[in-house]
Amino acid sequence: MNDKVDVLIIGSGASGAAVAYSLADTKMRILCLEQGDWVKPTDYPTNGRDWEARLFADFAINPNRRNRETDYPINNGTSPVQVVNFNGVGGSTIMYTAHYPRLHPSDFRVKTLDGVADDWPVDYETLEPFFAENDRMMGVSGLAGDPAYPLHHPPMPPLPLGKSGQAFGRALNKLGWHWWPSDSAIATTEYDGRAACINLGHCTPGCAQGAKASTDITYWPAAIRAGVELRTRARVREITVDTDGLATGATYYDAEGKEHFQPAEMVIVACNGVGTPRLMLNSVSGKFPNGIANSSGLVGKNLMFHPFALTYGYVDEPLDGNMGPPLNLWSQEFYETDRSRGFVRGYTLQLHRGTGSIVEAIASTAAGRLPWGEEHHKVYRRLLGHRLGMSTITEDLPEEHNRVTLDPVLKDSNGIPAPRIHYTMSENTRKMMDHGIARSKDILAAAGATDIGGEAPILNGGWHLMGTARMGTDPARSVVNEWGRCHDVKNLFIVDGSIWVTSGGVNPTSTIQALALYIADSIKKRLSEGTLFD
Repeated sequence: MNDKVDVLIIGSGASGAAVAYSLADTKMRILCLEQGDWVKPTDYPTNGRDWEARLFADFAINPNRRNRETDYPINNGTSPVQVVNFNGVGGSTIMYTAHYPRLHPSDFRVKTLDGVADDWPVDYETLEPFFAENDRMMGVSGLAGDPAYPLHHPPMPPLPLGKSGQAFGRALNKLGWHWWPSDSAIATTEYDGRAACINLGHCTPGCAQGAKASTDITYWPAAIRAGVELRTRARVREITVDTDGLATGATYYDAEGKEHFQPAEMVIVACNGVGTPRLMLNSVSGKFPNGIANSSGLVGKNLMFHPFALTYGYVDEPLDGNMGPPLNLWSQEFYETDRSRGFVRGYTLQLHRGTGSIVEAIASTAAGRLPWGEEHHKVYRRLLGHRLGMSTITEDLPEEHNRVTLDPVLKDSNGIPAPRIHYTMSENTRKMMDHGIARSKDILAAAGATDIGGEAPILNGGWHLMGTARMGTDPARSVVNEWGRCHDVKNLFIVDGSIWVTSGGVNPTSTIQALALYIADSIKKRLSEGTLFD
């Protein structure tokens, strides 16, 4: 039997790593269980010429296609957006683009401002010091002074605009619309032992240079030095409780499939907006017949995705191709509510560099732009390295029918039920997406682009998983309180994107980690006061 620990963290990704690092200074015995492995930078696709081919194999973003031993299957049902994630030390920070915006102050007050959804029980000002600490730990590059949200000071200068960025800047200037160098968790100078970006190529399939901030190279080394234990290949089946309804630990399987029980005084869940409700719904007991901490019936409900629309075109001038981080600019011209547009809330436009040679060939052949025959090479030369693209990141408002349940048939290799996704896009999201596509086409036209195409929503676009164990002060309308503790289980905490009340219109990683640091700080304050479990 394993020795009892003070704190058991389940999941080592963006939030699990941050909370482990912050709690380490308490000198409590802290253990993190991670179902995946450490991933060696030498194994990343960006080390080889076949990096694009591996995007469709062992480094595919969709776990059902990737199908590693450490993955679990997901039944996406009829959802127009499929879940993408990664299991391993660092979680999905291994395979994200490191685009790193914060939620806006308005995102925490949508009920007050726009009469929809609910206000968060925390606000931007409360989280600001934790945003700053997270920027320091992850190593964020950017440019101070963006008028889109409050002043902050990234520790490194922004990514270079490149030819693609300059083309976008000129086009947006013609239209008189906002644009700004994006915050990115990518080193532009040597930083905390990490080398600067050298433009190896697309950042999603892991950064072999170490310039991209994944938590296996940022938070985890510091947490482990401080005494935190990280146990890999430990797939948790359920969180256990005693007769009083307090969490007692977790049951998990090791790499050989052997079952273990890990006792703990306190349990913190950091498994993302799909993995967390899956685990909670599977944690059934006499005390919690519908899943642990689920007296509200809201565990798994209010799933939010950020449906993406991709729009692109081709210009005459040669651009950057896939050289450099794929995202280095954003426009938040249409972020705040303007009811004359026909919807509430808003979206961010992410401005892309181009694609690699294989992806360009596949995409253009499928779209009918690239013909077979005599014209093939001539047309391909005109397309390759001439592409401008952008994504519309739409805010997805919470709806209870969008949810995660347990699949009655599909299971992982240890027999744990797989998550099943029930999701449809709302009319508000669809109108927002259509508006974003139209504005994207305006930008491309201003840039002189032709052969304009797109995909809406992007099928494999479920990068952002939020809302399925929401925070709030009313136990009947939320799963955790204003500092991440479950209403029903006083020693069970959740720190990942599942606790989000609304989704905003930006990538969530920065805010997820700021929330995790805030929850850790709240735990420490209440520990010192003796009020943690009151």
